[in-house]
Amino acid sequence: MRARRKVGPVSDRSPALVAAKGRSQTGPTSPREVSITNRHPRLRFSRHAVAEAIALLDAQADKFLGGCPSGGLSLVFLTDPALAKIHGDFMGDPTVTDVITFEGDASAGLAGEICVSADTAAKYVGLPLVGRPGSARRQAPALQGKFSTELTLYLVHGWLHLAGYDDLLPIKKRRMRAAEARAMKLLRAAKAVPGFRLK
Repeated sequence: MRARRKVGPVSDRSPALVAAKGRSQTGPTSPREVSITNRHPRLRFSRHAVAEAIALLDAQADKFLGGCPSGGLSLVFLTDPALAKIHGDFMGDPTVTDVITFEGDASAGLAGEICVSADTAAKYVGLPLVGRPGSARRQAPALQGKFSTELTLYLVHGWLHLAGYDDLLPIKKRRMRAAEARAMKLLRAAKAVPGFRLK
């Protein structure tokens, strides 16, 4: 889902400020600043691995309508309630969703912001959201792998929205799904799907 409002509502830091604090990552093939904010209390991952996945997509931009615009990119990992609040505040629909993408502001050097729900990805693959601490970590490795793939797909979906893909009409949705499949194939082939996990 893409919001037309410029500049995202969640990341409270500019990419330059985040870089100064050592929390931003820049991939080896892309000069893009990637601001990564984890506001999910149980989600763990390597920020470097996430930045590498974005850098790989950026390097293959010609295969995806020219790719995500240049400039700083903000990635925000949230819970279902937090993303539902943003969904309601900015789109008038307070229901749970998987990803919301905010277009950036080229004059400010911002590509956009991608907000994703780790809870939705976990529910989709069958990982428990409640229970004893550490119960998700003990789930079968295949389930954790499916969770990583699903959450990465949400990032890809947002990146593709910024690249110009849309999914509101059936024909556009088919085009988006085909681009998602190509992007995920590239990431899997490069072993660049980040290892997300819930603790």
